[in-house]
Amino acid sequence: MNPLLTDIFCVIDDFCKSFDKKYQHFFLTSVKKSIKKPRSVACKLSLSEIMTIVILFHTSGYRTFKDFYLLSVCKDLKEYFPQSLSYSRFVQVMEYALMPLAVFLNGVKGKETHIYYADSTCIEVCHIKRAKSHKVFKGLAEKGKSSMGWFFGFKLHLVINNLGEIMACSLTPANTDDRKPVPKLVESLNGWLFADKGYIGKTFLEKLKEQSIEIFTKVKKNMKKRILNVTQQFYLSKRGLIETVNDQLKNICYIEHTRHRKPANAFVNLLSGLIAYSFKPRKPSIKNNKLPPNILQLTSN
Repeated sequence: MNPLLTDIFCVIDDFCKSFDKKYQHFFLTSVKKSIKKPRSVACKLSLSEIMTIVILFHTSGYRTFKDFYLLSVCKDLKEYFPQSLSYSRFVQVMEYALMPLAVFLNGVKGKETHIYYADSTCIEVCHIKRAKSHKVFKGLAEKGKSSMGWFFGFKLHLVINNLGEIMACSLTPANTDDRKPVPKLVESLNGWLFADKGYIGKTFLEKLKEQSIEIFTKVKKNMKKRILNVTQQFYLSKRGLIETVNDQLKNICYIEHTRHRKPANAFVNLLSGLIAYSFKPRKPSIKNNKLPPNILQLTSN
């Protein structure tokens, strides 16, 4: 008995039962067209099984999905997935899990603690030198610059709480300003938001304040120092928490690799990696999470 597999499948299966009733009519036509193709084979796996497999990959420790599927799913986990497909066929049907995964991820966001961190991380789709000849993400990916240099791909924008739980996320082309997606990401939140110097901007600050969010960053050399209380200084000094989360998403959950052949499957890989992270029992967090009494009273000065 694999307890993690069982836990993931039970949660996913319950979700799929309600999802089918609400959203099935959105993608039923495309599935029918696919099945009607002359050489197409009907899928024997249920949607919940497909979702479970792609999520389980990001908790398995395997570096490539092909090795995980052929060595683990088709052999070690054969009793759990007796109707497993060939690897090439499974890659074809993976894209049908894209919309359900996106809806499910929205439902497993973290607890509202009124203390949040924002940051972006690069998602490369190929080496920058091969950007001109790259075809898979043509028209979607762009060139961008991070602290590590130029790259070609996307930016993953994250907002997490002080418990290390993902509150909201957004994927944009690499040339997108880090501040642009933030108002949408925090529209249902209120409290304090801590970020790096890339999020400095007077108009941006005022816009967040209208949404009951007060943002704190370190100041640039040509700026006046902002007076912060002890609690604000403490949480600002712990901004490395979101860097740790980004690192775990890339190096433990493997949300980034450059071998995708279809954009839909790449986004399935990304979403399933984020969901796999939400199932982690122990996440990086700030131990001293005692809330100040005036956390909800944003300063107007």
